[in-house]
Amino acid sequence: MPDCTFCGCPVEAHDPVFVSDSPDEDPTAQFCNYGCLAAHIDEAGLATGTACEWSPGQ
Repeated sequence: MPDCTFCGCPVEAHDPVFVSDSPDEDPTAQFCNYGCLAAHIDEAGLATGTACEWSPGQ
């Protein structure tokens, strides 16, 4: 049973979310639920500098 990328708990004991950034779609990360995924995104700053930032002057 794989462990959560964020908290280390067994993901299959929860409502798992699997993430893949590889072309063959094999999971590259796994999370217990969307809460752990969201916490991982926030903690790692993965949304910083992305299209989420917009200004009318651009």
